[in-house]
Amino acid sequence: MVIQKEKKSCGQVVEEWKEFVWNPRTHQFMGRTGTSWAFILLFYLVFYGFLTAMFTLTMWVMLQTVSDHTPKYQDRLATPGLMIRPKTENLDVIVNVSDTESWDQHVQKLNKFLEPYNDSIQAQKNDVCRPGRYYEQPDNGVLNYPKRACQFNRTQLGNCSGIGDSTHYGYSTGQPCVFIKMNRVINFYAGANQSMNVTCAGKRPHHHRNKGRDEDAENLGNFVMFPANGNIDLMYFPYYGKKFHVNYTQPLVAVKFLNVTPNVEVNVECRINAANIATDDERDKFAGRVAFKLRINKT
Repeated sequence: MVIQKEKKSCGQVVEEWKEFVWNPRTHQFMGRTGTSWAFILLFYLVFYGFLTAMFTLTMWVMLQTVSDHTPKYQDRLATPGLMIRPKTENLDVIVNVSDTESWDQHVQKLNKFLEPYNDSIQAQKNDVCRPGRYYEQPDNGVLNYPKRACQFNRTQLGNCSGIGDSTHYGYSTGQPCVFIKMNRVINFYAGANQSMNVTCAGKRPHHHRNKGRDEDAENLGNFVMFPANGNIDLMYFPYYGKKFHVNYTQPLVAVKFLNVTPNVEVNVECRINAANIATDDERDKFAGRVAFKLRINKT
């Protein structure tokens, strides 16, 4: 025999919920007395307070092993890469000589990029260093902070300095300047105490190698480099980090392309020639080198 439960009315259900939330006879809130709730809250307060204290202590111990100025691990940047300025999407430098808007954006980017290299700013913030040797500044047991940086004056960029230049870094005449910079790696002694320089050449991508490398070299034409021969001096190394080397300015190499074949896309590759920088790793196209496309459109 099945006994059917008595169906409760809506009012009864509401009354039961009211009594569950607050029972005036037993003085219970949601089934517990005030003392019971107090013990539960005290337990969770102690529990989460302990977890917070343990997390804080763990973080404090870990931070004692980390320097504020030098990363603990830097193996991912064993080989510095190269990059170009002006910075463009997909590393394509496209100039339409007759269209000012096509190259004015490059000029504005270069003006901003080269501003810290102004001779007056360099003379105010950085040192005149002895060329041909590293500018080492060891701590010797006492924190040597901040580190001084060597001057790299904008005038060293010659016809690509943009100073008093009515051609706007050559972009208005179809002879653009492209700047090569090496990425910063903390405590890296670039060159292994030997001279180093940047070289550039036309380069056909792998999937077009059958068309020949000479085609790009021919279309690239002549170019000049500043400083001469694309030299990078040892005195700009080592780099001690952003917090230590507060006024550090990276050495640059400017490449002025003089007679690129117009209306043709030219593939260019620039490499750093240094004893301790490998440039033949096909898995990393930016390791010690940079490839970009250059096109000068003329009507």
